[in-house]
Amino acid sequence: MIPKTQQSLKERVIAAAEAALADHHYVSPIDVLLGIRWLAPNHIDEWRKGRLPYLEMLIQAPVPKRSQAIEILREWAEQRGLRPESQIYPARSVRASHELQFTSEGDPEIERLYRVNYLDPTVPEKKREKIREKLSEPPELVVFSILRDSECSQCKTNLSQGSLLLMERNQPLCLSCADLDHLAYLERGDAALTRRARKHSTLSAVVVKFSRSRRRHERQGILIEESALERAEQECVADEEERARRRLRDALAREEEDKELAALMTAAIRELFPGCPAKEAAQIARHASVRGSGRVGRSASGRALDEEAVRLAVIAHIRHAHTNYDELLMSGLDRPSARDAVQDKMEEVLEEWQTPRG
Repeated sequence: MIPKTQQSLKERVIAAAEAALADHHYVSPIDVLLGIRWLAPNHIDEWRKGRLPYLEMLIQAPVPKRSQAIEILREWAEQRGLRPESQIYPARSVRASHELQFTSEGDPEIERLYRVNYLDPTVPEKKREKIREKLSEPPELVVFSILRDSECSQCKTNLSQGSLLLMERNQPLCLSCADLDHLAYLERGDAALTRRARKHSTLSAVVVKFSRSRRRHERQGILIEESALERAEQECVADEEERARRRLRDALAREEEDKELAALMTAAIRELFPGCPAKEAAQIARHASVRGSGRVGRSASGRALDEEAVRLAVIAHIRHAHTNYDELLMSGLDRPSARDAVQDKMEEVLEEWQTPRG
């Protein structure tokens, strides 16, 4: 018999792998480590940008557990008939690219295990090739619009608030020392112009700025070659009407996709909670699956109609619509205490909805 702790890990690994496969048609050990929360997205970001010597130092699990999780993934992928392929993870800097390392020792066998991606064999070869190309691309160069004065570590030039700098090996560089001062700045806002300018530019970098209110870096624009910008502007003028028609078609297609997802989620809610009124089930599904909302219905597990994702959407609705949770928050009660206060009422409604209506 499989020990309970091992079975629990197996379930978590498989759930993470299924969600990744549904989302982007392939599964990697990184997907699983993110899915079971042994790694955070910002860890991957720092590693891909070459700011960490190896990834394993941030994995929140002992070595035996990591090995076990990777083996569970391999067995599951084999049973699903997925195609294993070795993947290169390139780092990126202005001056050179190099292959990233997973472990401190760089043991070839262990590195190989981390680098295996499992691709869905039902996906057409052309699409699989695009997946391979995307995975093999080095991460974007990122330039920071700074919020406070700094200094270039190389030429010692003072950089005032609002200046642009590149972090290389954790050292700030002005654009001149980073060999980026010949690039033109294109502010965000025109997706077609940005996409085309980047396509035509041999060298480009994303400009980001830290938002204190949202506590994250947000894109401000890109740095690209002037010749690339001019070429992109000419192309955008030439097909402006065609792009307008395409935007309308795409908007209608997205609307239909959203309706279909909401309908499927409504059915999933009614199956898990047959006592939930049909009108409320539809309301929960529409709310949870709003495009761009970041809610559970738009997550990979939500779009895959994962049972836990559906359950979380229902719980969130009950908490807000069937208890005085919102009133408690407005009265100044902290979130954990407010959740504890409405727990009994929430479970009462959940139990009622799990029973078919007579």
